Amino acid sequence: MSSTLDPQVEGYLYELSEQGLPPLYRLSVQDARETYRNLSIPDEPPDTVEDVAERTVSGPEGSIPIRSYTPEGDGPHPALVFFHGGGWMLGDLETHDALCRALTNATECVVVSTDYRLAPEHRFPAQIEDCYAVTNWVANNAEAIGARPDRLAIAGDSAGATLAVGVGLLARDRDGPEIHYQVLAYPATNYAFDTDSYERNAQGYFLTQKDMRRFWDGYIQAELDGEHPYASPLRAQNLSGLPSTFVLTCEFDPLCDDGYELAARLSDAGVPTHHTHYEDMIHGFLTMLVDPELDRAREAINEIGDSVRTKIQ
Repeated sequence: MSSTLDPQVEGYLYELSEQGLPPLYRLSVQDARETYRNLSIPDEPPDTVEDVAERTVSGPEGSIPIRSYTPEGDGPHPALVFFHGGGWMLGDLETHDALCRALTNATECVVVSTDYRLAPEHRFPAQIEDCYAVTNWVANNAEAIGARPDRLAIAGDSAGATLAVGVGLLARDRDGPEIHYQVLAYPATNYAFDTDSYERNAQGYFLTQKDMRRFWDGYIQAELDGEHPYASPLRAQNLSGLPSTFVLTCEFDPLCDDGYELAARLSDAGVPTHHTHYEDMIHGFLTMLVDPELDRAREAINEIGDSVRTKIQ
């Protein structure tokens, strides 16, 4: 494996260091959210799409805001329900707007971004239940957003990818909607911090081991929750019956080994799995689409788009 960071990423990390930005784990929840938003939201969206619409759908504890993105071209298009990252604690529709726009064009799907409840105000399994409710709504109301009712995918980055696996498990266990494909970008898959990648990437590459400990502590109510397979998919005894899967990992990421092990477990369980590894990238690079645009982010989004179109168009 390569041990060299992409020069653009190296420059980005240097700029953050020069700004004296404190680590997220040292900030209050509100300050961490504000910092994350400032790092994630561009002045102008980099990609245009045919249409963007907002609505709310019913969730287990109230309404859940969603935002749908429609690609150009004749529809209806397949639907892709997206769950944003941010350690279950940060992020919203705005922080991942640029990525959702790019995914809409790359996948040629109607992308539905989900504004699920955040930790620590809401703990596991609130986030997964919200994401499942939105997935269920899209499956039953595809025509309302110009999507095909017979082709459904889910996707997420980081904590959102972990939620996507949880949604897949819920759909399987509850005999819920049929999900044809899932895209998991650098997922957190186990409530543990003992892998080689947690050690070698503990700090220095934006997401740190201490960040992840803080995120998990905010997400789960007790240690027992961290052992639940809906929170930690690697704790599941049986991963069979999940959708065909695209897993993306990065070399300079504490969660690298989490993704590697999940891809292997899914494959062993008979789930068709494609694992792509970006040797020169850090956690979260898919959202680095502005100031300036990261070339490798666009490459990875296009790779995801090719995979999704091949599987569900």
